[in-house]
Amino acid sequence: MEPESHCAIVSGGESGIGRACALALARAGHPVALTYHTDEAAGAAVVAEIERSGGRALACRTDVADEAAVGALFTAAEAAFGVVRLLVNAAGVNMRGTPFAEMPLSQFESVLRADLVGPFLTCRRFVRGLGSGSDGGGGRIVNVSSIHERAPRAGGADYDSAKGGLAQLTATLALELAPQKIAVNAVAPGMILTPMNQSALDDPAELRRKEAAIPWGRAGTADEVAALILFLLSPAADYLTGATVTIDGGLSLTVAQGA
Repeated sequence: MEPESHCAIVSGGESGIGRACALALARAGHPVALTYHTDEAAGAAVVAEIERSGGRALACRTDVADEAAVGALFTAAEAAFGVVRLLVNAAGVNMRGTPFAEMPLSQFESVLRADLVGPFLTCRRFVRGLGSGSDGGGGRIVNVSSIHERAPRAGGADYDSAKGGLAQLTATLALELAPQKIAVNAVAPGMILTPMNQSALDDPAELRRKEAAIPWGRAGTADEVAALILFLLSPAADYLTGATVTIDGGLSLTVAQGA
């Protein structure tokens, strides 16, 4: 018997963890609507890769912090593939290393809008699309957070605050939506070799230095994170909600070591 397929939305699906998730979901038989922010060619390339393998996909230019744009995204996905029952929030921006006293309000707000307001809007539209009944088939949400939701970095007041908020959004939604059989979980990656770590990809010395701090001895890959997310979206994870699963090679366990 073939596993049941459901329409999935992956924000930030044009690159990094989002791209890996879109491809993994498509390989599992799910039609995928993925978002890109500005790089239309990258979004089209992911769609083309999925379609070459016999899957179905569409790419939508979406500012996830814009309510109307999120609404248009879901409307397009529903028209193409039916009710959206799987949601991965992978879109976001990284910290810039700006000291707190020097950080413009506009920068702080822009990171919160991308990394926290965006998931709020996509999750809300997702829930509204499923309706309020307890027998509506349920759904699954995975938010891509970070180990920095609880392990702060100097210069990361914007990013760390957004990811800390995302952790509480995940937990609150899991509690509120459980009666509707909508599971809400998060993953908290450490150092993953995606464009967010482009400087390490470009500089072997930087990569070696950073990997030396990771107990497992290497950085992770987007495909490894996507495999975890695919599990959290699957029927095998039916009893799992409100969890944040860390995937960091033990990096977050090194706090307070060596002194």
